[in-house]
Amino acid sequence: MTCTGISAARGPISNGCLLLRVLKQKSISHTRCATLMKLKPPPTYDGVEYPERRKLRFFDKVPQLPTQIKPPKMMKDLYDMRGPELIHNQLQYGEYGIQATGGGSLRWGHLEMIRLTINRKMDESCMFAIWRVEQPWKSITKKGQGHRMGGGKGAIDHYVFPLRAGRIIVEMGGECEFEEVQKILTQVARILPFKARVVTRTMMTEEAERKAELEEKNVNPFTFKYCAQKNMLGCQKWLSPYDYKWHGKYH
Repeated sequence: MTCTGISAARGPISNGCLLLRVLKQKSISHTRCATLMKLKPPPTYDGVEYPERRKLRFFDKVPQLPTQIKPPKMMKDLYDMRGPELIHNQLQYGEYGIQATGGGSLRWGHLEMIRLTINRKMDESCMFAIWRVEQPWKSITKKGQGHRMGGGKGAIDHYVFPLRAGRIIVEMGGECEFEEVQKILTQVARILPFKARVVTRTMMTEEAERKAELEEKNVNPFTFKYCAQKNMLGCQKWLSPYDYKWHGKYH
């Protein structure tokens, strides 16, 4: 039987199914492309100003005092690490940085870890980093192991830099985007001896606007301040004076 005879034997229905099967095959090739409608305009860095020294500088382990002055022994003064930071709580030089979300103190080893990590991984040709903290200045005393109590205050063991919640520790900027800096700053923030986070200038502006909006539009009177003042469930028995001052936000 010839091919003409086979097609005639199948009939018009079989020929139509065969045609549909051929049309269903993915024989059309296409290429994806991005046009100007899909691309975002590149960021501009017209207002970027670089400092004279783009990398983090080295801090002394011990503060340099005149030879005739004896290093003073200081008290604990936990107030230096309690409450919010009211001055150095905003970005000033760069677009990105690390902000402490809780109080604590930085030793010389922590500052050296920050300096080495950032200086090794940053691109000096298009980035810069700058400190927002000072060198360790607060002396911490410690007695040797096995010494009995008494006999006066112990000798100075090391120095620390105390800071409060909201303090900006280090800033980074330059002709770079957040994705390039995020990995470096996140690695540093995780190793710090207190809770810290990576922030940007845009993020901090949005948080301030959101906070002001919530305070303006809030109609719920059931807040920490209201409960403390009304002594609900006898909470004044275990509240501290700092809870009345900062309403439970800081410790």
